[in-house]
Amino acid sequence: MSEKPAKPVSASAIEKHVYKVFPNDMNSHDTVFGGMIMAKCDRLALVVAERHSAHVCVTAAVDSIHFRAPATGKDTLLFSLTLNRSWGSSMEIGARVEAENSYTGDTRHILSAFFTFVALDEDGKPVDVPEVIPETDDQRRRYANAEIRRAGRLQTREQLSKANS
Repeated sequence: MSEKPAKPVSASAIEKHVYKVFPNDMNSHDTVFGGMIMAKCDRLALVVAERHSAHVCVTAAVDSIHFRAPATGKDTLLFSLTLNRSWGSSMEIGARVEAENSYTGDTRHILSAFFTFVALDEDGKPVDVPEVIPETDDQRRRYANAEIRRAGRLQTREQLSKANS
């Protein structure tokens, strides 16, 4: 466990970061390019990780990216990201993206994803990060679910290592 004082989820969370969709964000199907949304999520997840750890952080893994619905040129994207849990030097950040129709105000959930970041010291070596304190029932649920996802990632890594040796 880290010797650093634990921090609440709210200390690093990003709620409803606004991104207005423009024509250059569209793909050949006239919907928002998924890679742009993923890249924006990765950058915002980095902010959450660095706020929590107070260190330079790098993306270690991205999993469970689910595109639930397309966004269009009439939409504004709303990005919400929170630190779900930390372990040693790593942290899981959950991302939720909604598309808000700029003219009607209607919103729909378009993407969910989970990013794992590792905090690094000045020499580029992993460094322990503070534990996270969930403050709400929803945050406690995400905290518990993060451990299940982590166990799955570690099990997959072990199985692949055995299969490739």
